[in-house]
Amino acid sequence: MSQPDPQDRKVTIGSYIALAFAVVFFSGLLQSNEWYGVFDFTTLNGSFGSVVYGVNETADGIQAATTSMRGKGGSGARDGFLFALTLIPTVMFALGMINVLEHYGALDAARKLLTPLLRPLMNIPGNTGLALIASLQSTDAGAAMTRQLKDEGHLTKRETDIFTMFQFSAGATIVNFFSSGAVLFTLVLMDGSLAVTSSIGLAVAVMFVFKFVGANLFRVYLNITEGKEDKTTTPTMTEEKA
Repeated sequence: MSQPDPQDRKVTIGSYIALAFAVVFFSGLLQSNEWYGVFDFTTLNGSFGSVVYGVNETADGIQAATTSMRGKGGSGARDGFLFALTLIPTVMFALGMINVLEHYGALDAARKLLTPLLRPLMNIPGNTGLALIASLQSTDAGAAMTRQLKDEGHLTKRETDIFTMFQFSAGATIVNFFSSGAVLFTLVLMDGSLAVTSSIGLAVAVMFVFKFVGANLFRVYLNITEGKEDKTTTPTMTEEKA
């Protein structure tokens, strides 16, 4: 039995409200330890603490435990497994939130608003908008959302490949840049002048623009190696679920 086509669902004011909340929630705009941090994905996701392997005594005579989950001297495949283990809550949380937001029509609103923009820019549908925004803050959340869109038939293989290239370039741009790269703009030379004369805003803009450039270079590569995608033979989600 066929399911209702998402293209036929009505986009209501509630859908736009859900989309606005999703944009704020996944963008990192409210990332803070203040009360409004509860509306931010990264803040709610939190961070993994340390596991004790030893105790050091400070100069004040206070004993402090120091370690990491891997333990002292950890290396090899175990490191990779334990790191991957810490990603599971992030992915589960992201998928849970996207399902809630989809229920309230956020993806329908994103499709209607962003398709006219993302189609000419990268030839992908607008309902990838939330995954795009999430990928600027968290590579895990962006990847999980993209996989879900692909599995549910919202993206073709070609669209998934192009969108993945966009995410791969400068992954988690906002979080990674402001947590590590932004410090470069505070460095000064011996004469007191700034070592980096560019602005932070310009650096972010360049990275963001070249994410689109990289996606389109890959799009050209696919057109050369595989030929242009035949939209007339691409099954719709309705046909896939029939």
